[in-house]
Amino acid sequence: MTRQSRSALALFAVFAAVCTAVSAEAPVSDELRTLKLGDTAKDVEFQPLEGDKIKLSQLAKQGPVVLVVLRGYPGYQCPLCSRQVAEFRKHAEEFKQLNAKVVLIYPGTAEKLRERAEEFLAGKELPEPMLLAIDPGYGFTSRYGLRWDAPGETAYPSAFVLDEQRTVKFRKVSRTHGDRATAKEVIAALSEMPAT
Repeated sequence: MTRQSRSALALFAVFAAVCTAVSAEAPVSDELRTLKLGDTAKDVEFQPLEGDKIKLSQLAKQGPVVLVVLRGYPGYQCPLCSRQVAEFRKHAEEFKQLNAKVVLIYPGTAEKLRERAEEFLAGKELPEPMLLAIDPGYGFTSRYGLRWDAPGETAYPSAFVLDEQRTVKFRKVSRTHGDRATAKEVIAALSEMPAT
């Protein structure tokens, strides 16, 4: 192999790596039409993994609501989602003290979504005040402008803190798989809200 061939091959390898990295991100020029600070969240009905359906408005009447949009099942269980949920679980008592409900949203196609969500929890019960809700057919994620409609993708990992009127007090929408809201960021936002 000539020196020029090796250089061209090396350049191609770098180009392929850059293309792969870019494909893991959403196009940054596209503005997501999702909730902004100060917006009122649309009322939606959640299907918890266990129990009856519940409306967002019902949850909000009880105190602040934290919505955490996961990636669901894009062909595998997302390790970054697992890590994020584990971190939120560690802070469950703080969420409870702040009278906040934490709704983890697990989106995907309707087929086998409940089974995939149960697999995601892997027998671990979520402590109060956390619950996992499935989003079959991307109804919630599409309505909220969070559907990441690309091969191997499902939804933009996101977190919102809503007050009792469903007003957005905190938001973080990740355009990549990482850079997600942490439990500490969410707790700080909840702590700044007036006590109910």
